[in-house]
Parts: sequence; C-alpha cells; structure tokens
Amino acid sequence: MSNADASALERFTIAALTALGSEAGEAGIVAAHLVEANLTGHDSHGVGMLPAYATHRRSGVLVANRRGRVTMESGPMAAVDGDGGYGQVIARDAMEVGLRLARTHGVAVVALRRTHHIGRVGAYGEMAADAGFASLHFVNGNSGPPPVAPWGGREGRFATNPVCIAMPGSARHPRFVLDFATSRIAMGKVRVANNAGKPVVEGALLDAEGTPTADPGVMYRAPRGVLLPFGEHKGYGLALACDILAGIVAGAGTIQPGNPRDRGIVNGMLSIVIDPSRFGGGGEGEYDALMDYVLGCAPAETGGKVMMAGDPERASRATRSRDGIPVDDGTWQALTILAADLAIAPPDARGA
Repeated sequence: MSNADASALERFTIAALTALGSEAGEAGIVAAHLVEANLTGHDSHGVGMLPAYATHRRSGVLVANRRGRVTMESGPMAAVDGDGGYGQVIARDAMEVGLRLARTHGVAVVALRRTHHIGRVGAYGEMAADAGFASLHFVNGNSGPPPVAPWGGREGRFATNPVCIAMPGSARHPRFVLDFATSRIAMGKVRVANNAGKPVVEGALLDAEGTPTADPGVMYRAPRGVLLPFGEHKGYGLALACDILAGIVAGAGTIQPGNPRDRGIVNGMLSIVIDPSRFGGGGEGEYDALMDYVLGCAPAETGGKVMMAGDPERASRATRSRDGIPVDDGTWQALTILAADLAIAPPDARGA
C-alpha cells in the first residue's frame, strides 16, 4: 500500500490523459473528478480507472475531446449526446444545461445519452446542490456483460446502476448528497478488493454456481460470478427502474442482448433538477430543524454517532487531503505499467 499526494496524483492523471490524446481542458476536468473520487473515499471511481480508460481509448470506444451536444430542447426538457466522449466532461455539460433550464422554468429534466463512464454520480448532485437546486439522477450502464443479478437469480442482467439524490445545505448543515449503487457494492470496489487481495463484504457476490462467496476473484475468472443487488428485492427494483428511466425514458439504451455490447463503459442518465424555492416551502429553517432532529438521535453504540449522507465523504476528504490517498499495490502496479506504456513519469508515492 502506498500513499499518494492528491496534487501529485492529479498531475500524473493529467499527463496520462494528455498522452492518450486529451486537450488540456478535458484532461483537467477528468483528472480532477477522478482524484476527487479518491479523496472522498470512492476509490472504485478514482484513478484506478485509468488503465481501463486507456484500453478504451486505444480501441476507439472512448473518444477524446468531445463536449455534450444538445440534440433536443423543449421548455424544461433537454437531451444531450456525448458522442462517446469522457463522461466526466459530458455529464458536467449536461448538468450545466439542466441548471440553466431550472433557473428559467423552476425544474429541468435532462436525458444524457452515448457517453463513456461518467464516474462518481454524486459529483453531479453536488453541482446542483451548490447552485441551490435539489436533484435526482438515475444512471444505467448499457455496455459489456452485465455483472449484477436480479434478486432471486444468479445470472447478470444489470450494471451497478447508481442513484443520486441531492439537496442544498444551509449555514448550519452541509448539503445532502445520497449516492449509491443499486448493487450490494460497486463493481469498482470489487476491482479494488481484487487488486488488494482482500475479500469483499459477505452477501455481495455469488460464484458461477450460485454459491455465496466473499472472493472478488470470481468476477475476473471464467465462468464469472455475479454481484447481488442491495436490499434484496428493493435494490433489484431500483436497478430495473434505472434501466427504465435512463435507458428507455432518456433513450440511452438498455443492457439487454438486443443492443450492442462491448463498447467500453457506456452510461445513460436521467437527471431532474428542481428549484426548491419555487414551492415556497420551509427552506433552510425546515432543513436545519429536520437535520437537528435526525442527527440528534441517540447512537446505537457507545461512542458512535448518527451521520447524514455526505458525512463519510467529507471525513475521508479531510483525512486524505492531510495524509495522502492510499493506493493498493495492484492498482499502483497497474498505474506504473501504464506510465511506462505512455512514456510518462510514473506516479509519485510518499510513505508506504
């Protein structure tokens, strides 16, 4: 395990993306997003994605230097096409469209299509919350062999299909950002555990025979195992809802075998952006009162405390900004190999 300074890791990521053909603006946006994912504790969506991105760039399924292209705009509704570009850039462009429409109409509904991996979905909820808007985001993956089984099954039928709900904060309480995969754990967390040679949590995986296992390697061997949805039928229902909303309603396509597979990581997203002030509700006072009540709950364990969505990320960011970002040996080796392949300086570690 190595610790990397965030700024050094971001410089390395920019260099890698530049070597892969990105212009400075694009490389900066993608690198900042990936490193921020690491800082907030979501290593599954951090710089460990770079080797996969490099593979997809070389195969042509990920296209550099694309921006979100508005293909439809009608009142508060819009559709944005990514043309296969970096999702961190395209989804940000789509959110800018949503914020613009919500300022005019009080609400916006934006469909995002044909974009590569959009990364940590919470980043887009944070964009909306920081601009004073509430937002809901439903995301699907519609490329590659599906890793997540429906509840009651043992064959993959979904990607990890995340959901995000965000709300602006107040002077006393930070923004609320709920961001979770509908699988028991994100596929990226399986990758991180596999690289580190560690088990995943119980109840997250089945092997190819349908037997529960904590071995992340079952997702990287043939025949492959599957991830399970969180919360049994509830997570399964949300995963299917994401495919319906992002794949069918937003028109991004679903992962069913009638649609093309093996196009790298392809995401669709349906985002709803709401100006909460238009309803004349309780505003910051009600938000503070609710948070005071919920967070004031007596902890179940001595010394513990009740947290709100976003608190773990804030705590991780503070710790990792100070102490560095821990990178497991498998991921570090993959980044070092990538650096040599791209003829750039390897990532700089501090500590071990």
